[in-house]
Parts: sequence; C-alpha cells; structure tokens
Amino acid sequence: MSRKGDCYDNACIISFFSTLKKDIIYGRRFKTREEAKLVIIEYIETFYNCHRLHSTLGNMLPMEYERQYYYQKEVA
Repeated sequence: MSRKGDCYDNACIISFFSTLKKDIIYGRRFKTREEAKLVIIEYIETFYNCHRLHSTLGNMLPMEYERQYYYQKEVA
C-alpha cells in the first residue's frame, strides 16, 4: 500500500469490480439481495478463480498460482 490519495492503491480491486460488473451484473435484474449474493459467489468460486487468467499473476489461474507458490515453499 502506498500513501493516501495514490491512485494505484485500489487498482486491483477496481479492476475486479469492473470485471464482475461486466460479466454478470450489467443487463441483469435480481429479485433479491440473496439471489445477487449467490450469483456473485458462484461466479467468483467457479469462474473467476478457476477459469479466468489474471494478468497480475503472469496470466495464470489464481488456483494454479497458489499451488505453485506453496510447492515452491515446500521445496525451499
């Protein structure tokens, strides 16, 4: 984290919310907050973390990156 007011502080989360909105929120109406919550959780757990490549992780899947990270810690 950098100083207050630095535009790079929130770059990753802003990018995430932009992707989330484009992929599942825009053009859709939810009947309840609970329905929206379930759709968002399902999106994150089944697509965002398992199938979508992330440029900040060297174009790897988050699960793949995490596996590699822990493997390297065990080997070292």
